[in-house]
Amino acid sequence: MADGAYFTGNYPNLLREAGLSEEEIDSRIQEAFHTIFFDEKEKFYFEMGEDMGYMLDTGNLDARTEGMSYGMMMAVQMNRKDIFDRLWLFSKSYMYQNSGKYEGYFAWSVAPNGKKNAEGPAPDGEEYYAMALFFASSRFGDGEAPFDYSVQAKDILKHCIHQAELVTEGAPMWEAKNHYIKFVPEAPFSDPSYHLPHFYELFGERANAEDREFWKEAAMRSRAYLKLCAHPVTGMSPEYAEFDGTPKRLFHDGQFYSDAYRVAMNIGLDAAWFHTEEELGGIIDRLQTFFREQTEFYQYHNYMIDGTALEQAALHPTAIVATNAAGSLAAKGKYRMEWVRLFLNTPLRKGERRYYDNCLYFFSLLMLSGRYRIY
Repeated sequence: MADGAYFTGNYPNLLREAGLSEEEIDSRIQEAFHTIFFDEKEKFYFEMGEDMGYMLDTGNLDARTEGMSYGMMMAVQMNRKDIFDRLWLFSKSYMYQNSGKYEGYFAWSVAPNGKKNAEGPAPDGEEYYAMALFFASSRFGDGEAPFDYSVQAKDILKHCIHQAELVTEGAPMWEAKNHYIKFVPEAPFSDPSYHLPHFYELFGERANAEDREFWKEAAMRSRAYLKLCAHPVTGMSPEYAEFDGTPKRLFHDGQFYSDAYRVAMNIGLDAAWFHTEEELGGIIDRLQTFFREQTEFYQYHNYMIDGTALEQAALHPTAIVATNAAGSLAAKGKYRMEWVRLFLNTPLRKGERRYYDNCLYFFSLLMLSGRYRIY
């Protein structure tokens, strides 16, 4: 029986279960938010002029739709309309495509001055933009364009699945035959970490009426796909995968690489909000067991999904800890709370690679404290 917060209004709080008081939890969240957005040395949010701002990928020195939409989700969860609007206006001004085959999409990477580094989109940005905008509409209320948040969200989702009908030479971000999100619009394969069934459930209520059944089906199909992709022993999912779930190597020697870490976090949030499938929790149990029994904490590598460690060290070890801990929202295994405690003893990452790790760290902190809410 589904018993997630969507149905009950009760968001699980594993940080309280781990022994923290509500005051301590709030302090941890505020401190992390301050570090990411305001700390002069460690922040990666930067304001531009009077009304814009961007999230800097500190490892690549660009602004990406991934980070911009993440920042907007952080801002709406923290009730910071000022930051949300700055990020959204930057996105609409410099990343949004007004013409060509990508019209209605967002260029996935731009320089800090707004110059596009690429024309094509990355679909995980679009889905996070849409969900953050829907939440902003509920929390802040729609304003004048481009701050008519719900209108903007519906338009993004319309392009995501109808691009071929709307734009000459356009390709949709979701494959109509199986309802899977694609790695890029032209790609006949997916990225398991892009699959957010908990978002699609809400799109099934808030998107244009004629598209709601598509999104409801996408939620069901994505949960099935996540089970298809996960290794039966290690619980690892590949960074990229064919539509039949088999790993696809694209940019790296290994398979369980940076993108793939997010699968555990996504399964955790889906459980917190909807909790419709116990079997997804088994993936996290296997993953947590592998990393607890087969590796040393913080000594992580690039892996094949069967657990074979390659010589390359993990690029984002803090993210592995954070996302494995967030997965505890779905887990039932013996290491469930151990990962939460390890996360609590893990600081935000510092230095040039802090952007990705700390984005996932902050989301995991919100999830595990019951503060990542549906609005």
